Amino acid sequence: MDYPRRIIKLGEQDVVIVKALKRQLNILLGIENDPNLRLDQMDGNFGPKMKQAVKLFQARNVDGEGQPLRQDGEVGSLTWEALFGKNTVTISDNQDDPLLQQVLKVAAGEVAKRVLEVPKNSNRGPQVDAYLHRAGAPLGVAWCCAFIYYCFDEAAEIIGRTNPMIKTAGCLDHWRRAPSRGGRRIASSQAVNNPAYVKAGMIFIMDHGGGLGHTGLVEHVAGGLITTIEGNTDASKTREGGGVYRLTRKLTEINKGFIDYAGV
Repeated sequence: MDYPRRIIKLGEQDVVIVKALKRQLNILLGIENDPNLRLDQMDGNFGPKMKQAVKLFQARNVDGEGQPLRQDGEVGSLTWEALFGKNTVTISDNQDDPLLQQVLKVAAGEVAKRVLEVPKNSNRGPQVDAYLHRAGAPLGVAWCCAFIYYCFDEAAEIIGRTNPMIKTAGCLDHWRRAPSRGGRRIASSQAVNNPAYVKAGMIFIMDHGGGLGHTGLVEHVAGGLITTIEGNTDASKTREGGGVYRLTRKLTEINKGFIDYAGV
């Protein structure tokens, strides 16, 4: 059964989904023959006992990247994948929009260059300066959004069209102003409930409070996990890292949302 594109939790009304979940939980938890723990597969209600079974499953299993599942008793895309398999969740690594195709190629090329700050922790370096200069930002400031603007600007020049992205080095400024240039915003809650909203080529935005944020490109979507290309980060996924990296994140990490310039 494919992921139903919403979080399944206490009080769920779709009896077909609830019964399928109960059947799978009974099998994978090995409680089919335990009258005290076994879930009644003929009962289409998602009640407290089923919530506890989901939490037990989450405690015993990991997501597609081998990371612990959140033990909340709710079945989102990561828990669904652990229950029913990778092929039952949304996978997206193709982009039909010519500009966004080229943006991803440019970004992948920057990863291949192994761009790093020079000196370390300076927000400077030949390529970093080029990103900031392209976005019209002062040298030495945080450059994750400038990296995205650079990728869009390079891609637009390569295919001979105008760049639709807002010219800014500010992640939250980009989020606020993107609609004025045709960018469509998808809230984080929408993406977590239904990963099918998120496509390769979209831009993610994180809000760290106090006007600080982080951003990157979505390269691949697999259920509740996304592969990204990001500047000003590192393997620890910080917003003040030292280079351009390809990372894997959970959709739940993206607390602001996504911007889509497809078709703009």
